[in-house]
Amino acid sequence: MGALTDRAAGLLAAHRWAAGPTLVSTVASGTAAATTLVIARGIGAAAFGQFTVVLSIALIVTVGMLTSLNYVMFQELPRAEPGARPALVTTALLATLVLGAAVFAVGLAAAPLLTAALGVDARTLAFALALALSMTLNQLTESFLRGLKRFRLVAGLKLAVAVVYLGAAACCLLVFGVRDAEPYLVALIGTNLVFALVSVAGFEVVPRSWSWALARSLYRHGAYVTAIAALTAVVFGVDVIFLNHWAPRADVGVYSVYNGFPKRLLGVVFTDGIGLVLLPTLATLDKPAVMRRIARLAPAVFAATAVFSFAASTVFFLLMGSEYPYALGLMALSALGIGAHTVFNLQQVALTMDGVRGARVLIGCLLAGTPLALACQAALIAWQGLVGGLVAFALSNLVLVAVVTAVSARLYRPAGALEVRG
Repeated sequence: MGALTDRAAGLLAAHRWAAGPTLVSTVASGTAAATTLVIARGIGAAAFGQFTVVLSIALIVTVGMLTSLNYVMFQELPRAEPGARPALVTTALLATLVLGAAVFAVGLAAAPLLTAALGVDARTLAFALALALSMTLNQLTESFLRGLKRFRLVAGLKLAVAVVYLGAAACCLLVFGVRDAEPYLVALIGTNLVFALVSVAGFEVVPRSWSWALARSLYRHGAYVTAIAALTAVVFGVDVIFLNHWAPRADVGVYSVYNGFPKRLLGVVFTDGIGLVLLPTLATLDKPAVMRRIARLAPAVFAATAVFSFAASTVFFLLMGSEYPYALGLMALSALGIGAHTVFNLQQVALTMDGVRGARVLIGCLLAGTPLALACQAALIAWQGLVGGLVAFALSNLVLVAVVTAVSARLYRPAGALEVRG
């Protein structure tokens, strides 16, 4: 354990230059999360339920549009020669634009089937597809900037866009009194596109450098991560769609505040905070030792995250108004789910950092656990609505944690374990 502490301290010292951009990026993410709460309080639970449904569908569709090319850019751009980087950026950008436009067109053409399956109208589906395309471009262009180590630029852009979005939301609420979800969705789509357009200043696009062979290589590189992203997007996104089928729209909005906001807050702390040191550490440590250490720390991580989520969400609920009733039981269920979700995220990151072997293990675990998790969500939400959704989220994460723990304990044995038992 001392070696791990020394390694983490060394990484912190080596990354002191990133303190400023990391702080700005964290503030930007926190501002975006706060804006969601402002919108939720201002437009009411029913309208925010529609906002949540659109966002949930968009997050699932984004996986197909982006196909993890942002993850590939994080790896490929830093180690590519300077002369090869424009070809990487151009190929990834043009391929994503074509694929994203194709998915958007196919989604609109299949609207009669998709709206019936998802329980939404055609207008809601169109907003979800447009939001997915804007999020895809936002994430891809951000990966270009990060891959090229333009950390100050990406942090400044994120903060500027977050402030603009907060200002637009406040203006719609306080000046115009808008209580419909669609203007806020338009503002979110617009700010995503503005970020993508302005970020072009930080990288070079050379249309003639497009390469079909390079595009195939990029998509093949991201295939495993795309499979993981698709499975996790479904298992952690379809609960809102189930709830939209079997519960009032207002319950969808309340569920989003109980469950969605803590998840976003957790993402801010993990991605923009400890992730800077944790991810490089996981990449260099012995993977069997990492998985054993995570198994030992899981109860403490679960408890600490659950307490943090409970306390933070309680404070924010005091500002939400009467349409979002605060209940200790519901908040406790939410905290339990977030605690289990944190443990699963930690396992997921550790396996992903093990390359192809870890990705295959994680995909196998998701394929084994997802059917049970989805069946649990459908049954409990159809039976108990909002409460069932919170219980199902916690159980889904516990199922996946149990599967990953069992499989990793078997596959990531310490060297020589078999010989010792023999």
